[in-house]
Amino acid sequence: GRSGAISHVGVARMSTAGGEGVRISASSFLNQERAIQVDVDLMSKEGGFSIDQLMELAGLSVASALAKEYPVSSHSRVLILCGPGNNGGDGLVAARHLHHFGYQPRVVYPKMSSIISKEQNDLYRRLTVQLGHLGVPVTEEWSRPAEGEVDVIMDTIFGFSFKGWRGGGKDAPYDDIVGFLSTEEGASPAISARVISVDIPSGWDVEKGPPEGKALRPDMLISLTAPKLCALGFKGRFHYLGGRFVPPNIVEKNGLDLPQYPGAEQCIKLAAL
Repeated sequence: GRSGAISHVGVARMSTAGGEGVRISASSFLNQERAIQVDVDLMSKEGGFSIDQLMELAGLSVASALAKEYPVSSHSRVLILCGPGNNGGDGLVAARHLHHFGYQPRVVYPKMSSIISKEQNDLYRRLTVQLGHLGVPVTEEWSRPAEGEVDVIMDTIFGFSFKGWRGGGKDAPYDDIVGFLSTEEGASPAISARVISVDIPSGWDVEKGPPEGKALRPDMLISLTAPKLCALGFKGRFHYLGGRFVPPNIVEKNGLDLPQYPGAEQCIKLAAL
């Protein structure tokens, strides 16, 4: 049928290395301009998606990827660190799904009151209301977790719009959060909880990757829609792709090389490049 004819448009070669994930071509790793364009296309009249839909599907894929590698039996306590934009919104959605999956998420959402009071941020406000109904703790106050207090830390602070630190306290407390999670290459982190980053490890350049010296070095990276160029510098154990919603016309227009997701899966493991 028609769907069969289009299902292989831009589909990645399903080459796997010993079950280590699907390999996709480096040409599908997006720079900032291409990443923005894919989102614009998805939310255009032609694409037909709303920001609510994209955030819901992204957050669901994030929660699903976490559950693949950090089972609720051993990693139930998840601390979700939410930034002021759409990356933070993905974290709020992921928190709700993790609750339904049986985890015990708690959310740190700095500046929440001022963020959700803005008319253009009503989506974020509604996401916090939903968490309230489930009894998921949401606080504006950032404090460094003690060793053994949490099993997984999810970084949804900054996404591909991050332009670099401004200094002078303008990025507090996000700079302290990222500093706490950052290490020199090869050094042990300040806390043994596993760190997961969504789309971009916070503080990384979307194209160039981690900064020199201390950087956030997550155990898992969950790329959304298509990996960003910085993911080529990811050296953690697990790289997943989420966002099973890009239609063939947008795949083709943007020259994407995306894997086919198996069965009913919301995420797919990618092989190391």
